[in-house]
Amino acid sequence: MPVKSVTVRVPAKVNLQLSVGPKEADGYHNLVSVFQAISIFDDITIKLGEPGSGLTISISGDQTHGVPADANNLAAKAVALISKEYDLTVDAHIEIKKSIPVAGGMAGGSADAAGTIIGIDYLYSLDMTREEMIEIASKIGSDVPFMLSGGTAIGTGHGDQLTAALSRGTYHWVLAVSTVGLSTPAVYAECDRLRGELEIVEPQTNEALMQSLLAADAPGVGAALVNDLQLAACSLRPAIRLVLDVGQEYGALGAIVSGSGPTVAFLVADQDSGLDLAVALTSSGVVGSVVQAFGPVAGAKVISTN
Repeated sequence: MPVKSVTVRVPAKVNLQLSVGPKEADGYHNLVSVFQAISIFDDITIKLGEPGSGLTISISGDQTHGVPADANNLAAKAVALISKEYDLTVDAHIEIKKSIPVAGGMAGGSADAAGTIIGIDYLYSLDMTREEMIEIASKIGSDVPFMLSGGTAIGTGHGDQLTAALSRGTYHWVLAVSTVGLSTPAVYAECDRLRGELEIVEPQTNEALMQSLLAADAPGVGAALVNDLQLAACSLRPAIRLVLDVGQEYGALGAIVSGSGPTVAFLVADQDSGLDLAVALTSSGVVGSVVQAFGPVAGAKVISTN
């Protein structure tokens, strides 16, 4: 029997490193980004519709505020690109069940696009190669290719040229999630403003971070976390500094604003330490909500069909 619906599960990401080069003539920046996929997931269910019904999207779950259910959703952009590339007419409904924080620097929108690529490929038996999927993904956004692969990886260029990072061990995270997102373009603009008088060099991979990942040295990883957008995020949202301070005061191995923020990711020694920190952050009153997770985990994958 032909498959009529497919559900794909896709993780969130945190940045262990985000180094931002000078602003290029095209307005973009060259990046070196070390991503880790972590155990917070969106589920994307795609169901075939009646011929001529077109594409519809619905959003559910506990992280829905401000997520578009129209052509502006990155899932719809994924469908549009695949339809054009493969001369495909898609009549389907996409339901996105969201647990990844919205506009939180954790690639929630990119995750949904990656899940849609996997789902449409499966549902329509396109037999896309991994390279073809990555090509579509990189046209949608610089984080989308990583959401296909997951694990731990180094992104260069605009963050979308990926190589797997040699990483051992499991890393435990506590995420302080804000109720209000931050605009990525606004954070980059503030970063450029703050660095206006400085000479910015091309970004390089952080060797201390790479060595620590290879050695499964969580304290070493914590000490090496770095994000060039962190000052800009704190400048636009000063409350982030308070969150960083509270987490480090309560024994986190390291703290970093994930991506363009405002989510703050704290690396902890183990699950019990994570629980202690989560309780401390919650009772401090400086965070919207707290989530525990671990990484690395696999990227987008089909979890059920019907």
